[in-house]
Amino acid sequence: MAVPKRRTSKTRRDKRRASSYRLPRVTFTECPNCHEPKLPHRVCRACGYYDGKEIITVEN
Repeated sequence: MAVPKRRTSKTRRDKRRASSYRLPRVTFTECPNCHEPKLPHRVCRACGYYDGKEIITVEN
């Protein structure tokens, strides 16, 4: 059975764990209809279009 020869320092341990603590970046895409930023694979809140079709009617 493998046994560590030396104790892992707190700094080395924390550096290894640091990459998983970050929050993922929120990606935005541009709506092809009104050119407003929107979340991918969602209906645009500004114009109500998705995939070139009007899904919901938006009151201005």
